[in-house]
Amino acid sequence: MPDILIIEDEPNIAHAVQFILSRDGWQVALHGDGLGGIEAIRGAKPRLVILDVMLPHRSGTEILAELRGDHDPSIAATPVLLLTARGQAHVPLADEVLAKPFANDDLRAVVRRMLV
Repeated sequence: MPDILIIEDEPNIAHAVQFILSRDGWQVALHGDGLGGIEAIRGAKPRLVILDVMLPHRSGTEILAELRGDHDPSIAATPVLLLTARGQAHVPLADEVLAKPFANDDLRAVVRRMLV
C-alpha cells in the first residue's frame, strides 16, 4: 500500500514529484489521468492523494467531489493535496492547495505536514 498516490497527467511532473518524495522515504504510486482516478484511490488506499486539477477525461475537482462523497468513510477522509496551474489559493474540499510551479522544498513541507 503506497503512502502517496499521485494523479497527474504530465509525466515529467508526476515522475519529478515521485522522485522528490521517494527520496524522503515515502512509498509513491502514480496514476496518469482522471479516468479511473477514484478507482485508483479506492484500490491503493493511500495515506495522501496528490491530485492535479486539470486532467484528461475527468477533472481533479470532479474526482475530489466523488472522493469526499464515497460510501467508505476511510476513503472519503483521505487527505488531498491539490496541484493547480490556475493559482487558486483555496479549493473547497481540498485539504491543501499548491500552485504550479512549486519549489521542491514547498512540496516536501506540505506533504510532511499532512502525513506526520
